[in-house]
Amino acid sequence: MGSAAAVTPHVPVLIEPLIRAVSPVTGRWLDGTLGAGGYTRALLDAGAEHVTGVDRDPLAIDMAQDWSRPYGDRISLAQGLFSELDQYGQDLDGVVLDLGVSSMQLDQAQRGFSFMKDGPLDMRMSQGGPSAAELVNEVEESTLADILYLYGEERASRRIARAIVTKRGEVPIVTTLQLAEIIENCLPRTKPGQAHAATRSFQAIRIAVNDEYSELVAGLEAAERALKPGGQLAVVTFHSIEDRMVKRFLQIKTGSGGQGSRHAPEVAKEQPQFTQISRKAIAPDADELAVNPRARSAKLRVATRTDAPARPVDRAATGMPILKGKS
Repeated sequence: MGSAAAVTPHVPVLIEPLIRAVSPVTGRWLDGTLGAGGYTRALLDAGAEHVTGVDRDPLAIDMAQDWSRPYGDRISLAQGLFSELDQYGQDLDGVVLDLGVSSMQLDQAQRGFSFMKDGPLDMRMSQGGPSAAELVNEVEESTLADILYLYGEERASRRIARAIVTKRGEVPIVTTLQLAEIIENCLPRTKPGQAHAATRSFQAIRIAVNDEYSELVAGLEAAERALKPGGQLAVVTFHSIEDRMVKRFLQIKTGSGGQGSRHAPEVAKEQPQFTQISRKAIAPDADELAVNPRARSAKLRVATRTDAPARPVDRAATGMPILKGKS
C-alpha cells in the first residue's frame, strides 16, 4: 500500500486532527477536492476501503494517475464539481472537503491565481468558462466593487473598482502583475508582516470566477444527500466567510441555530440531518503551524449524518454573500 507522507508534494492542512475526528476510518469515502491527493491518501492509509477523488481541475486528475497507482481499485477518480458529488457516490461513510486553493494551482504562474508571479489573468479552476481577465475587463464598476467587498471583504472596494475601470479604458488588464499593481496603488504601503495589498481582491475575483460560494452551499447539500446515516462530513475552510457559511449550515442542519423571537408563532421542528460533537471548529496547533504556516487560518468542522431526509437550505440563512440580481 502506498504511503501518503512519502509522495505528497505539499502538507495537507489539519490532516491529523481530521483523521482523529473521523476515526475509525472505514468504508467508502469521497474527497470532493482531490487536489494533490493529500487527504485521499491519508484516508486510504488510515483504513478507508475505497475513496472517490473528485476535482474540477483536469490537472489534478492527470497528476493522480501516477500517485494513485499503488492503491489499485481502492481509489476512483472523477473530474467534476463537488456540488454534484452525490452523482459520484451514494451511501457514503464519509465526505471530506478542503476549500483552500491547491498549491499546484498557486505555483503555476500560467494559471493566474497568484499576484506573486506574472502570468495570464485566468484563475479558472476547471480551466473552462469566463476567465478573471474577462471579469475584470467587462463587468460594470458597481458590480466589480460589490464582488471585491462581498467576496473579499475589501474595504477599499469602490476605490479599487474605479481604478480598474479607469485603467482598462486605457489598456486591457490581462496579467496578474498588472492587476496587482493597480490594487497596490490604491492602498497604503503594506507593512512587514501584513498580507499583500492584493490578497483580498484576488481572493474575491477568484471566488467570483469559480462561483465558489454557491458551489460550497450546493456541495454541503450534495454531501447531505450522499452520506448514509452515521456518515461523517469533514470540511476545512481558510477564511471567515467560508467558515461562517459552514458553521451556519451545520447550525441549521443540527437544529442548533437558535429559537428566534419568543413572540413569533411556534414552528414545528424538523428532525436534524446532522449531529455535531462540538460546535467549536478545530484549529491547527502550534506544532502544525511551525511546519506548515499555510494552516494559520484553517478551521475544521465535522458532523455526523442522521437518518432524517435531506432537505435544501436557504442560501441567505447560511450567510452566503449574494450579489444584486443573483440568487
